[in-house]
Amino acid sequence: MALKVTPLRRGRRDIGTSLSEINVTPFVDVMLVLLVIFMVTAPMMQSGIGVALPQAETESSPAEEGVVLTITKDRYIHIGEAVVNLQLLERTLKNMFSGREKKIAFIQADKDLSYGFFIETLDAVKKAGVEVVGLVTEPGAVKPKPGRKR
Repeated sequence: MALKVTPLRRGRRDIGTSLSEINVTPFVDVMLVLLVIFMVTAPMMQSGIGVALPQAETESSPAEEGVVLTITKDRYIHIGEAVVNLQLLERTLKNMFSGREKKIAFIQADKDLSYGFFIETLDAVKKAGVEVVGLVTEPGAVKPKPGRKR
């Protein structure tokens, strides 16, 4: 018995033509929506320590080589993102400055912080061997001198 094999006929319609075209419109729509979402949320992603700096007529900002200490009105001392206790501040700064030639620190303290706590913090910084301490302020408007009329 011999089997007779007959080839399959496809007809006029080609199967591969309907799959060769990809519709990119939904892909572009989704990408644009994601772009808008990231553009709106990106400014909110910036985290920082909220400190209301006191205003001064002269501008002062920390240099690149110094350590910046941020003191909030709730008496939290931040070095970078880390919170440091006042009792451990001296030891922490000594460890940070070990091996450094220049020992420079900048303090940015909230304007509502008590003066006593600020002095305690400054004392701990000086005990750690910091040679130069800078105070960071926010530039303010020029105030007229008292006694002069315009």
